[in-house]
Order: sequence, then C-alpha cells, then structure tokens
Amino acid sequence: MHIARSGRGVAASAATVALVAAALAATSQAGATTAAPAGVPHTFAQPAVAGHSLVHGVASPLPIEQCQAKWHINCYNPLQYRTAYNLNPLYKKGITGKGRTIVIVDSFGSPTVQHDLDVYSKQFGLPSTKVNVVKWGNVPPFDPKNSDMTGWAGETTLDVEMAHAVAPDAKIVLVETAVAETEGTTGLPEMMSAEKSMIDHGVGDVISQSFGATENTFPGFDKGDFSSIKKLRYAFEDAQRKHVTVLASSGDGGATDAMADGKTFYKYRVNSWPSSDPLVTSIGGTQLHLNDKGQRVKPDSVYNDNGAGGGGQSHVFTRPSFQDGVKNVVGTRRGTPDISMAAAVNGGAWVYGSYDPTATGWDVSGGTSEASPLFSGIVALADQVAGHRVGDINAALYTLLKQKNPGVVDVNDGTDNSYQGVTGYKAVNGYDMATGVGTLDALRFVPALAKASRG
Repeated sequence: MHIARSGRGVAASAATVALVAAALAATSQAGATTAAPAGVPHTFAQPAVAGHSLVHGVASPLPIEQCQAKWHINCYNPLQYRTAYNLNPLYKKGITGKGRTIVIVDSFGSPTVQHDLDVYSKQFGLPSTKVNVVKWGNVPPFDPKNSDMTGWAGETTLDVEMAHAVAPDAKIVLVETAVAETEGTTGLPEMMSAEKSMIDHGVGDVISQSFGATENTFPGFDKGDFSSIKKLRYAFEDAQRKHVTVLASSGDGGATDAMADGKTFYKYRVNSWPSSDPLVTSIGGTQLHLNDKGQRVKPDSVYNDNGAGGGGQSHVFTRPSFQDGVKNVVGTRRGTPDISMAAAVNGGAWVYGSYDPTATGWDVSGGTSEASPLFSGIVALADQVAGHRVGDINAALYTLLKQKNPGVVDVNDGTDNSYQGVTGYKAVNGYDMATGVGTLDALRFVPALAKASRG
C-alpha cells in the first residue's frame, strides 16, 4: 500500500516544549511501544508534495509576471491568499486563531522548521509563532542526503507555513513520526496512534492530514473485506467524541489514484483514505486566478496540472447522512471532496525552506497537501469565533450549502479533475465531486461555520 502524504509515530520526547509537555505529562517515552489495534496494515509513507513543486531554491519570491516569464506558472504569496479568501476583515476584528491549536502530522519533520517559518513570516510582515515539535517514536537524525527525509521536510514546511498564513496567532503542534526506510513496515497505524494520543491529551483543536492511501491497496479490499481500513478509524472516532476537527487532503490523482507501487495509476475511478472517511472532512483542490493584489481575474477552476484534485465515490463507505441532500450526485456512496482551497501548481504557494543545504531558498508548491493546512487555519478561526471547538464540521458544511450561505462559494466553471486517462467530474452548479460544495469567502464562512457547528 502506498501512502501519498504524511506519516506519524509515538510518544513525546523530553524536548517537547511547554505547551505540549504539559498536556502530554502522562505520555512517557514508554508510550512509544504502545501498539495499534491488532490486524491493521503497515505501509510505506511518501510525502504528497513530491512532484508538486516546480520551482526550487529561488533567492526571493517573485511577482506573478516574473513567475509567468520564467516558469510559465502563476505563484502566490500569503498576502494574496488573504485577499483572495477575504481574510483581512477578520484579522481587523482580532480573529486570528488566537487561543486555538492546529496539529500537523508529518514523517521525520524538518530540523529547520522554526527558522524557516520565521524567515517566511518576516518576508511577508507576518508575526511568527512557536512550532511545538512532538517526536513520536524513535525519529532518526535528519539526513539532508536522504531524499525520503528531504521530501518529508518539504511537506512539513508547506504544511506549517500554510496553516500559519491563514491563522497567524494559532499555536502549531508538529508531530514528527519515525517511518522506516523499508517499504511495508510502518505508516498508518503509527499516524493514527499519534493522533489518538494528541486527542486524548487535549492537544489540538484541528488536525491536518496531508496523506492518503488508495482504498484499493488495503489488504482484503479485492475480496470486499474492508476491516483493514475500519480498524484504523479509532483516532477519528476519538476525535468525534472530543469535538476535534479532522481534515485530510483529497489526493492529487483526480478521479483515480496511485497503485501500491506509488507510481502507476488505476485505469478506473478509485478513492483514497482517510479522505473518504465520513468522520473526516475531505479537502479538495482549486486553481486560483489572481492579480498581484490577490484579486480574482476570473473565477476559481478545478486543480488540474501536475496532478488533479482528488474526488469521487468511496468504495468502502456508504453515503453518510450529511450527504443525503446531494444523493443525486454521490449516489449510495460517500462522495469526496467536501470543500476545496488552493492546490494548483500553476498558482502554487511560495514556501521557504533551508532543510536541504543544496537548495536553500524559496519554492513554489501545490497539491491538496497545500489545501488541507490552509483549511486548518480556517477552522482555527472558526473555533476562536465560536469560543469552542467546532468539531466535526461535515453536517454544517452541507447545511450551509443548502441554505445558500454566501460564505460558501460555488466553483462551477466546467473544468474537471480527469487525470491519467481516467474521466473525472466537472465543476458544476452546487455540489460536485471535483470541488465539493466549492470554496469559501472567509469573512462570511468563518462566522457561519462557528454558528452552524455544534462543537
């Protein structure tokens, strides 16, 4: 089984900073031996951002026009995102994510994540924040010559900087897990155990997962036995009880996704987990069309370049009740995504990294592994407005769609997420399996989500 995004391990280290240390006082190094429920598959994790970054090691971010001239793509900074998603009026009201915590889970992490966030923040005039790192399991020393580790460091950097860009005053907890280099030994069980521990110890209001594995690659799938997936849901069930919001990238394979080798794609429509789980909010991808001020020059499209926004019907989960109102689209199955944010590489995000001494500088990255942390910031803002965790937001999203709330912005330009020869789904009026309910206008969406969610 191939995991196309991030992984996590076990037990807080002595270096865990005060915020997490207090909450994890009961979690000793012995926790690293805590086993996941028996019978769950072990799998190899690989960062989703790999292959979705076309620009590397640039000395400084460039204007859109220069990006178009040099690389034939648009490239956006967080100030442009803030305008595009109408975030600035919220910040002026003091809604910045203050008092809320975002948990990000990534294999290996990055040894320079704090420094890089500080550089990123300074570049764009943002306040920086302390990244609280939790090492889960025996995380090996970072080796910049190890492409697996540098790939994960790139994912980590993207996740942290995107979450911070949207919710600048939210606390960030980065959970780094130890994933062995040998394929088939570690992965999803470690991630789920790490997440459950964070939830049980009260660490985090929203969890962003930039990883996924095609449902078809799980043991037993071909025989109609979905127990290997269902035995991994314990963290999400725990999150629902504790009102923690769980997000997952919908994938970068359009209506298809990667086979077990992680390189070739299924020739028919498939879906990926955890995005397909009804206990998770699936975050799809759009392409923004902005000018240098961050204003739209035309409506958003479906992300479909160097990958495509994942979406379609789950073959494991039946339609959850919150999607009954869109059953004419999803049929009898769980449909993904639920909502979408920026993910296109042509329109990718400027990210700063120094974990690789041979490529220190600014990159432009995309993929739905960008969209999930962006949306985690939105949830942190909604938590602040609500004064409590908004929890599982899926029912609220579809209620807002039904009410035609102006915070939900339809993506309906007719573009699609066809990819690798597999016909996808078009962005049409209302819900579709290319972008979900669409995208958002934060000024209207954040308070509406805070009000609609039970918490």
